[in-house]
Amino acid sequence: MTPLIGSVRVGMASAPSDPAEGELYYDTDDDVLYAWNDTAWSAVNAGYVAATGPDGAAGTIDGDYKYHVFNATKTGSDGFVVTNAGNSGGSTTVEYLVIAGGGGGGRQHGGGGGAGGYLSATGLSVSTGNYNVTVGAGGGGSSTTTGGGYTGVPGTNGSNSVFSSITSIGGGGGGSYRATDQDAANGVAGGSGGGAGSIESSSSGCGYGQSAGGRTSGQGYAGGDGAYAGGGGGGAGAVGQEGCGSSPGGDAGDGGAGLNSSITGSSVGRAGGGGGGSYSSGSSSCTSGSSGTASHGGAGGRCGTQSQPTAADANKGGGGGGGGSFAVYGGNGGSGVVIIRYKFQN
Repeated sequence: MTPLIGSVRVGMASAPSDPAEGELYYDTDDDVLYAWNDTAWSAVNAGYVAATGPDGAAGTIDGDYKYHVFNATKTGSDGFVVTNAGNSGGSTTVEYLVIAGGGGGGRQHGGGGGAGGYLSATGLSVSTGNYNVTVGAGGGGSSTTTGGGYTGVPGTNGSNSVFSSITSIGGGGGGSYRATDQDAANGVAGGSGGGAGSIESSSSGCGYGQSAGGRTSGQGYAGGDGAYAGGGGGGAGAVGQEGCGSSPGGDAGDGGAGLNSSITGSSVGRAGGGGGGSYSSGSSSCTSGSSGTASHGGAGGRCGTQSQPTAADANKGGGGGGGGSFAVYGGNGGSGVVIIRYKFQN
C-alpha cells in the first residue's frame, strides 16, 4: 500500500487515480513533486535548463526563453556550458539552428557558391557540462587556374559547423570557366551544392554545360547547371538557377533562396546561394546572377566586370558570387552560425 502522510503520497511511479485538491505526490521516475489543483497535476519543483553561452555570456532573454548566438568557434568553458539540465516537470531540451560556412564562388563567369548546410529543430536533450561549438568559416572564391589558358579551379567549400551531435556540412564551391577539356567548371557538392561554371560553346539555351554540385540531404539544395554563364549556388530553401546563353554573352543563374528562422524572436533569413557570373564581349550583353534573396546572406555574381564579387554576409552561411570577366576571382562565402534557445522559467 502507498504510504499516506497527511495529504502527501510518496514513493509512487505514476499519479494517484483518486487525488484530493491540494494533495501532493512525489514521482520516483521523474524525481518531481506534483500537486493536484482539482483539475490536473502540476509540477511543484519544475526545473529548467540553465546555461551560459560564448565566453560565459548570460544570454539574451525573450519572454520565458533565453538564446545564445555563436558567431565564432568556442570550446570548453567558453562554449555552451549547461549548469542545470532541468527536469521533466519543466524542460530538459534546447532548440538549435546550426548553419555551416557557405562555399566560395567560381572564377571568371563562374558558378555561385552553395549555402552552408542548414539544420534546425527543437527537443535536443542536454546534460550538465561543457559543449564545444564549432562555427564554420566561409570558403574562398576561386583565384587560381589549372591546365593552361583561363581554366580555373572551383571555389573552396565552406567549413562544417558542429554543436553536440549536430553537424552541418559546408556549402559547395562554385565551378569556374572551362576553356579546356577538364572538370573545373563542375560545381562542388556540399550542404547546398555549388553552381556550375561556364563553358566555351556556340550552343544556346540553359544548363547545357557543366554539372552543378549536389546537396546534403536535409540540409539544402543543389546548384544550377552552367552554360556560357555560371549557374547559381543552391540555398537552404531552393535550388540554384541554371546559367543560360551562348558565347560571347549569357545570363547567369540566381542563387537558391535561403530560409527564415525566428529562433531569436524575430524572423531572420540565412543560407542563400550565391549568384552566378557571366561575360559579355563587343555588342553582346550579359546578366549577373543575384543572390538567393537579398536578406538571406548570399552574394550576387558579376557580369562583364573586372572587380571581384562582394563577399557573402558574415554569420549567415550564404554562398559567394561567381566572377565576371576574364581573370576575375570568385567571391568568398559567408561564415556560419550556431544559435541555441531554451526555456529557462515558467
